[in-house]
Amino acid sequence: MTDEPVVPFAMLGKLWDVALLLADGVERGLAERGLSRARANVLWQLYQRGPSTQREISRALEVTPRNVTGLLDALEDGGFVARHAHPTDRRATLVDLTDEGHAMLTEMHHRADRAAADLFGDVPAAELAIFHRLLDHVGDRLRTQPDDDNT
Repeated sequence: MTDEPVVPFAMLGKLWDVALLLADGVERGLAERGLSRARANVLWQLYQRGPSTQREISRALEVTPRNVTGLLDALEDGGFVARHAHPTDRRATLVDLTDEGHAMLTEMHHRADRAAADLFGDVPAAELAIFHRLLDHVGDRLRTQPDDDNT
């Protein structure tokens, strides 16, 4: 580390660079699996929450039910999810990961753990704690700013 003065605009530039590098890596990993970010978001919701109705998925992702239907169609065709009749609501469809979908998400989770260890493994715990708090702070600020301020 250097003792150079911290300039907020320069920090934003560094954050932008890191965000692009991370996004590029994620996009490559998803493309290797034939997934878009939107499809991966559906799979991640199911991985975290377990079986869900299409309406629950729609709400969690903040997209229209029609959008979810298209995403689920593609994921079902790919063998990653299956739809079943809801056990207590005849009007609802329950969506769950298939064994193949669950195995892929588990592998992706392990791969992300290894990537995090590679990135942060040699950073002292005290610095990681500060970094974690800073990321929370920045994330909170971005979530509470009006949309026109996020440019």
